[in-house]
Order: sequence, then C-alpha cells, then structure tokens
Amino acid sequence: MYRFLLTPRWWGINVFVLLAIPFCIFMGSWQLGRFEARVEDHRGAEDNVASSRQEEARPLDTLLPVTKETSGKQAAASGRYEEQLLVPDRDLDGEPGHYVLTLLHTDTGKVLPVVRGWLPGDPQPADTPAPPAGEVTVTGALQASETPGSNGVPALSGLPEGQTGAISSASLVNLVPHDVYDAWITLNQGDSGMRAVPAVAPGGTGLDLKAFQNLGYTAEWFAFVGFVIFMWFRLVRREAELVRDTELGLVPDEDAQPGPGRQQEQPSPSGV
Repeated sequence: MYRFLLTPRWWGINVFVLLAIPFCIFMGSWQLGRFEARVEDHRGAEDNVASSRQEEARPLDTLLPVTKETSGKQAAASGRYEEQLLVPDRDLDGEPGHYVLTLLHTDTGKVLPVVRGWLPGDPQPADTPAPPAGEVTVTGALQASETPGSNGVPALSGLPEGQTGAISSASLVNLVPHDVYDAWITLNQGDSGMRAVPAVAPGGTGLDLKAFQNLGYTAEWFAFVGFVIFMWFRLVRREAELVRDTELGLVPDEDAQPGPGRQQEQPSPSGV
C-alpha cells in the first residue's frame, strides 16, 4: 500500500522533509543559544557591578570612555558642587521618587553629573538637600549616559525648570552652559540622608526585548518541526487511503483524487 512512497514525486517530498527538519532544529538551537548567551551576559554584567564595589576607586579619566568593562567600576573625582537638578519618575525598590542630580565642576574644566541620592514622592527643587560646599572628592559607581526610552529610562519631555528626564551629556548641555562628561556616577552612600541609587548593568547586557525575541524565534522554529512532521503524515495518510479505496474499487482509477503534486485531467469544453 505504501509503495507510492518510492515514486519520484514522493522522493521529492521525502527529501524536502528530511532537509527541513534538521534545518529547523539547527535554527531553533541557534536562537536558543543566542538567548542563553544574553542571559549569561546579563548575569556577568550584574556580577561585575556587584564585585566592582569592593575594588579601590580609580581616577575618573582613567575609566573613560564608559564600556561594558568599565561600567560599574568605582570612580573618584574632585571638584565643587554647583547646579542641582531632579530626575523624575525614578522608582527605587518599587517606590516612586526622584533622583537628586548635582553637577560637579572638576579641575579639568568639565562637569560631572553625580547622583547624590534618591528622594520619595514628588519633591520640589527647593526642598532637596543642598550639596556640600567647597572642594569635595566623590566616589561612586561609573555609569554610561542614559538614552531615553531604553534600558528602563522613561522618555520625558516638557519638564519644568530644575528637572531633566535623562542623565546624559546630550540632555544636560541644553540646561547648563558647560562641557559635560559623557558619563555619570552614583554615590555608594546617599548624601544628606538620601537613599543611595544602586548602579545598573550597562545597556545591551540585560534581558531586553531582543533577548525575548530570540526565545520566541526558538519556539517558532521548533514548532515548524512539528508542523512539517504533521503535514507529512497527513499527506501519507491521504495517499494511502486513496490507494486503498482504489484497490477496493470504491474509487475508479480515472476518478481518483490527485495526491500531492498530481494534476487531475480536466474534461474539454466539448465533453470529449
């Protein structure tokens, strides 16, 4: 009954199935590997941030520019605090609040954004703790400039005076007439009774949308394997049933329904 599997037409179908299944398995395994690599990258970045807190602080300029390797490292800089801004819509441990961002004017002539701490609720700039006066040396975790709309940074606009939506040189150059470092640090201990803002892993190392896209593609490729096998068995069953019915005389040979790839002869308009 299954001798039809040895016909040229079915040889083509069988070869296609035998090639499609390992290809789908390979692609699914590759996408799964990409997802696992992103998970490991995320864990490694978090471990790097945690371990960096135990390291001795290094001068800021020796850690620039900020990379995946230097993000989270302990950096030290000296200067004088001046302008102060609030960064709204920043949650800490699930509680809404604001970051207190103060600009440190360094001896290099450039300004370093420093997150001195976090305040709950909706504080006003006039109510935030004033920064220490005079020359200070700050130590904290180095962070890359933020990009609004990515890595958990909200895309805010139309903020009132004294606030900024993102901690980045691109945002701050529009608010202060100074050359701003393309980096910022968060103090290890909150200043003036504020809660410290923990360092975060650098962008591109988290379980972001791309990581879960890889996981979704993995499921799709393995689903294709099941679909190919299901369709092959379905076609074989249809062909076998047709052969059996023909052998039993239930379906005349000339009226047999066409199988996969088979074309049924159409009668001419004259009926001949």
